[in-house]
Amino acid sequence: MTTLAIDSINPSEITSSNPVKRVLLLKPRGFCAGVVRAIDIVQIALDTFGAPIYVRKEIVHNSYVVTDLAKKGAIFVNELDEVPEGARVIYSAHGVSPAVRERAKERGLKVVDATCPLVTKVHVEAIKFAKQGYSLVLVGHRDHEEVEGTQGEAPDVTQVVSTVEEVEALVVPDESKVAYLTQTTLSLDEAGIMIDALKKRFPKIAGPHAQDICYATENRQVAVKKVAHGADLVLVVGSANSSNSNRLVEVSKNLDTNSYLIDSADAIQPEWLDGVNTVAVTAGASAPEVLVKDVVDYLQSMGYGDVDEVEVMPENVRFGLPPEIVRAITPAPSEVRP
Repeated sequence: MTTLAIDSINPSEITSSNPVKRVLLLKPRGFCAGVVRAIDIVQIALDTFGAPIYVRKEIVHNSYVVTDLAKKGAIFVNELDEVPEGARVIYSAHGVSPAVRERAKERGLKVVDATCPLVTKVHVEAIKFAKQGYSLVLVGHRDHEEVEGTQGEAPDVTQVVSTVEEVEALVVPDESKVAYLTQTTLSLDEAGIMIDALKKRFPKIAGPHAQDICYATENRQVAVKKVAHGADLVLVVGSANSSNSNRLVEVSKNLDTNSYLIDSADAIQPEWLDGVNTVAVTAGASAPEVLVKDVVDYLQSMGYGDVDEVEVMPENVRFGLPPEIVRAITPAPSEVRP
């Protein structure tokens, strides 16, 4: 496999007129820092405290990851009432509302918080705006756990919108005192359209100092935008409930390049490859690299012999572990050698 800089790709050389079948493997792809952190937290908890370890909701939105951790002793539940009183529970990377935290206290649960720090940033912003008397507009998908958690920080003053029509129908007590936040895994284009609509509807609207779209969501979308024009097909490795993975498919389709979301290589339909010479492969931020490798191996078995990794930008973000885990794995002073 060779690695190419994005500037070295000549679209005229990788269009369907080229008889050479090849794979363009996008980079960055797959696990983001928040996902790595969340999975590490569950694995360290299992190693340190022993099974079972309860996890509220899916730790990240990927069926392979969840199944693998379940085999090791993690028990995934929808609500805290399913966790035995006094047991240890981990919050997923998508975050939880204050109501969930309060319920954990009522049940005496030992909590480990795996919320992505970038989601926590949005929660902090919601609290700040609410304390300052703003009406909050949260741009996102209502059924997503991240949105539920963020809205829960200030439920009485927060409205969720998903379409421009919903923006236009908003009613607030004071149109000069409105602020917006966004789900971290939206597409850049989708968020931009919604924010523009909000600014048109409320000219004095306030927003976060830095965008809420997370760096990994943005980077993976940018990579697709850079490469999709030179591919006949884009395959996105990720689960159906992964918001950022679905957005990658949308980005590709919006550029008129056919795209499919696949959980694994087994989901690839051979007819998708009819007349296709160049396949671009990427992965959502919660999809493990082993699944990407399986996809590439399958494509090579189907005659796509050339595999070029296309690095659009470097990505070196790391997040620290939560204090609950750090304390658990830090040796006691007597155990530390002088």
